[in-house]
Amino acid sequence: MANLSRALVNAYRVLNSSATASRSLTVALFPILRKSSFRGFLELDLVLGKWVEEHICSMDESRIKALVNVLDLENPDLWKWLTGQEQPPEEVSINSVFSAVRDKVMNNLNSQTRALPGPPWVRGWNDIKKNPGSPVAGNQ
Repeated sequence: MANLSRALVNAYRVLNSSATASRSLTVALFPILRKSSFRGFLELDLVLGKWVEEHICSMDESRIKALVNVLDLENPDLWKWLTGQEQPPEEVSINSVFSAVRDKVMNNLNSQTRALPGPPWVRGWNDIKKNPGSPVAGNQ
């Protein structure tokens, strides 16, 4: 956390410095991009990494701090909150970066990309014995 915070502060300085070279910008932003793109959770790697790449250069100090808070969240919880599977806590839902990423994700999830809810599909090996009208073999 301390290293990431230090890297973000350095990135902010680099972004606001008018005389910096492109190489310095890349070096300062690398820890942020790495943390957002290599979380070990493929879906989040794709969503967060792409969003950070697109928006990091236009962020001010408060949004960089908000980004640090989002990057510090646990992967499973963050994914459930971003996709609307669960409601996020109040302190997360008021985060401006979280809200922007969630809006992007929810705009990409429309009725064609979500499965309709249905009955649970759990069958056991001995369904035929329990239910005489069950299929003879397989999950038909």
